[in-house]
Amino acid sequence: MVEYLIDRHSGLSPYLQIVEQTKRALRLGVLRPGDQLPTAREVVQATAINPNTVLKAYRELEREGLVDSRRGVGTFVRRSLAKPQTVADSPLHAELAAWVRHAREAGLDREDAAALITIALDSGFAGPAPATTGTAGTASATHTTGTTDTDKADEEPG
Repeated sequence: MVEYLIDRHSGLSPYLQIVEQTKRALRLGVLRPGDQLPTAREVVQATAINPNTVLKAYRELEREGLVDSRRGVGTFVRRSLAKPQTVADSPLHAELAAWVRHAREAGLDREDAAALITIALDSGFAGPAPATTGTAGTASATHTTGTTDTDKADEEPG
């Protein structure tokens, strides 16, 4: 089950953080079709946010066709966003995790590393997509953007 972590200093609204963290879990294969999302009550207890905020996020995910809400039963994953090269145990994830460890060892903090990744993403995705040659090198960094809870989402189940 996914566990939502709300960063009140990120500048991103809590409902968007829930949407983005859910999409990240879908991309990484942490959530799969048929999995149940935490109830609004569980999210409220864990994050101390308004229940309407959770419901708004779940409605957005439903609008995008990612989840189905079943009244009185819960909210369930409808489809995955995972690609073989973006799941948490992929070689690209391992390479990126090694790069993050190296960046920390070099003295970079989270914001410094995020800035470098953002620059690399911006330059790597600026032009037309490269022809697929069996290597998905640029896809590895796509799941590192978003809220400041990326590392926590990768480390914790959900």
